[in-house]
Amino acid sequence: MRTFGLIGKDLSHSFSQQYFQKKFYKEGIKDCQYLNFDINNISTLNKLIQENNIKGLNVTIPFKEQVIPFLDERSEEAKQVGAVNTIKICEERLIGYNTDIFGFENSLLPILKKRRKAIVLGNGGVSKAVQFVLKKNNINFIIISRSSVISFLDVSYEMIQENEIIINTTPLGMHPKTEYYPDIPYNALNSKHLLYDLVYNPKESKFLRYGKARDVQIKNGEEMLYLQAEESWKIWNI
Repeated sequence: MRTFGLIGKDLSHSFSQQYFQKKFYKEGIKDCQYLNFDINNISTLNKLIQENNIKGLNVTIPFKEQVIPFLDERSEEAKQVGAVNTIKICEERLIGYNTDIFGFENSLLPILKKRRKAIVLGNGGVSKAVQFVLKKNNINFIIISRSSVISFLDVSYEMIQENEIIINTTPLGMHPKTEYYPDIPYNALNSKHLLYDLVYNPKESKFLRYGKARDVQIKNGEEMLYLQAEESWKIWNI
């Protein structure tokens, strides 16, 4: 039995385990299992891998950046981004990848149209992948976060109007705390805007609902998750 899994905190509502269990059932894959590993400290990683004979891992909040010192090697994209969400274990070597890049890019480009200016809400591990994709596709962007030069308190009506793409990379609004949402001037939105929320549970967060009420194009993070999960599977089976 080959074991794969997800490391992070508070994983009871995670997407990955359900996705891979369904995948294994539908595709008749009987020699694999996918488990959640809810850990408090990334320093337990090597012990976890050895004890469970793990062949591949996905990495989620808050370890996408913290895991890097424990890796033997990283893909070029993962190096540039500075965050890892997929680990391949090959002959006891841990190789880090970032499949968030693939998932976000391939879910964004079909709906991008002519929009070329963006606001990125949040500056964590997954935000780094979003920023990488925007740079790659020549989309100018500004970062809004508690630790950035521009904070949420600085977001103005004019700023929203000038930037046609607004991407939420924070966990605000994720189940079970669905009442939360990024505090921005939603009244500045109009039909030229695209709101992309990496939150996928619920399917329509308050962030997206407020955009929808202003006739804004909206998209949640579900397709990105499917795409990055399949890319992880390819990496583990190369």
